[in-house]
Amino acid sequence: MSIEAAGRGVRAGFIGGGFMTEVHSRAVRAAGATPYGVASSNAEGAVAAAARLGIARSYASPRELIADPDIDVVHICTPNTTHAGYAFDVIAAGKHVVCEKPLATSAADADRLVAAVAAAGVAATVPFVYRFHPMVREARARVAAGELGSLLSIDGSYLQDWLLLSEDDNWRVDAALGGPSRAFADIGSHLCDLVEFVTGDRITRLTATTRTFFSSRSTSRNITTEDAVAVIVETRGGAIGTLLVSQVAPGRKNRLSLEIAGTAESIGFDQEQPETLWLGRREGSQLIMRDGASLHPDAARLSVLPAGHPLGYQDAFTAFVRDSYAAIAGESPDGLPRFEDGARAARLTEAVLESAADGRRVELEESVNV
Repeated sequence: MSIEAAGRGVRAGFIGGGFMTEVHSRAVRAAGATPYGVASSNAEGAVAAAARLGIARSYASPRELIADPDIDVVHICTPNTTHAGYAFDVIAAGKHVVCEKPLATSAADADRLVAAVAAAGVAATVPFVYRFHPMVREARARVAAGELGSLLSIDGSYLQDWLLLSEDDNWRVDAALGGPSRAFADIGSHLCDLVEFVTGDRITRLTATTRTFFSSRSTSRNITTEDAVAVIVETRGGAIGTLLVSQVAPGRKNRLSLEIAGTAESIGFDQEQPETLWLGRREGSQLIMRDGASLHPDAARLSVLPAGHPLGYQDAFTAFVRDSYAAIAGESPDGLPRFEDGARAARLTEAVLESAADGRRVELEESVNV
């Protein structure tokens, strides 16, 4: 029975009980849907997560949650190497799926997931949520309108400091849980997604260098995943750029920054200052404040509070979930990141690791999923 036929709203299940499940569940509530149940790696963890998150039902296992006919969509918020397996199970059950990134820790698995979604006819999205800041949509609209002129260069970075010290530790540093890439797969994928989303262009060549500054941490040993990545990129349209990704940058908590230079103007966005957009000109540069009355329509749509009332990360996540659920209802929201975008990120991640391994430039081939 469809959600509409049942006469009720979307009921969401969550696999995982950590920070990202908290973010997802808040967004589900704000989007007007129901956080219906949660499963974790064991029954006791699910009970604790349900109590902490105010969710009525817990399940003995993810398999039990996926099999529940009362759940319409499953949010996968587990360690990276488990994403693909759970996503395949959800799709096989005929349910819609929202899967945290990385969608898969190999491009081949990501491509198979895209094919499985197409065969099943379900909605499947990946939370590249920075697309949902109104000023990102404003930047995208201005680039698409040709206001920057021909694109020349891209300067992007995503900097954090939560793994700055050798005693800082987390499951993500373990390749068995986080996958072969850490900093790039976890946050560099957001940066590349934003580059391609805002410019409407594709990265076609890249050269990458990775560094693991701490091979041991408080409880982790023989760490192979990277703390930082530097990437030189070229786009299909001819722009060149530099991207820096680091989880060991003192003072930077979650600074995703993108500046694009064209022949007429430059445009700059900083996720830690998401209410503004910088326009650079030879003469008369300016700072644009978010004001729905003066933004392009897609940016204004996401500007859900009046000017002067700041919107942030959780608001962007809510907008992503709202559009994901609109897709469940059969709509096609503009800019919604789907499994194809998750597969694109997996392909870029593999190219970065390949280039870093031998120092050569890697060409990115297009595919039917791009």
